[in-house]
Amino acid sequence: MDAAHRSGLAGLAGLAGLDRRVVGCRACPRLVAWREEVAVAKRAAFSDWTYWGRPVPGFGPPDARMLIVGLAPAAHGGNRTGRMFTGDRSGDVLYRALYEVGLASQPTSVSADDGLRLYGVRVTAPVHCAPPANRPTPEERDTCRPWLVQELRLLRPTLRAVVVLGAFGWQAALPAFAEAGWSVPRPRPAFGHGARVTLARLEGEGGREGREGRGPREGREGHESPLELFGCFHVSQRNTFTGRLTPEMLRDVLRTAADAAGLPR
Repeated sequence: MDAAHRSGLAGLAGLAGLDRRVVGCRACPRLVAWREEVAVAKRAAFSDWTYWGRPVPGFGPPDARMLIVGLAPAAHGGNRTGRMFTGDRSGDVLYRALYEVGLASQPTSVSADDGLRLYGVRVTAPVHCAPPANRPTPEERDTCRPWLVQELRLLRPTLRAVVVLGAFGWQAALPAFAEAGWSVPRPRPAFGHGARVTLARLEGEGGREGREGRGPREGREGHESPLELFGCFHVSQRNTFTGRLTPEMLRDVLRTAADAAGLPR
């Protein structure tokens, strides 16, 4: 068994365990109350659904070379279906774009058992519970951050590119990258659609050497490839309905990130 296969198996076991722990989290009282209230009240169009009503784990293969970071599950999307960006308008836009650039097996994502597969890509969020008005508080964001840090550490052997959707995700993800073992520049890079930042990978456990503000020559620099970080406007209805984010703009970012990650398309 070669090293890459062993790493993939370790990642599978690690991510599966992490996902189980995420699903059981009750750390934020406001989010717990809201996600469970929505799951009981439901939306009329989904009255026959049994809502997930729990934290939503990441979705995608354990040896992903590319990660997409959103904001949080939608109340009647991921909070209903139990899968990131599944069952809402934002997911319709994202998964169609992934399919069109060759990174998903189908253009739709309607339920957790619909057969959708992602090719070399994993999707996650810095907040795993649906927040009221789609707005987590800074405290909720920070409370949820350790889950993202652990996910990044488990993906580190294969991860080569990350697409962050929206300014909230960008602000939440940068300190997580630092804790997980990458060097994040100071001052922190500003979010923008099409922004691209290269993060050096440092040897040692994430969090000991991967602190913010340390340049790639400080401490022991690893031999792994750097992480390419890309900014993209969020696939929210506000952005897609107004044309601030067009399908072509989204596909362009995904293609560039996939090429940086070395993914075949």
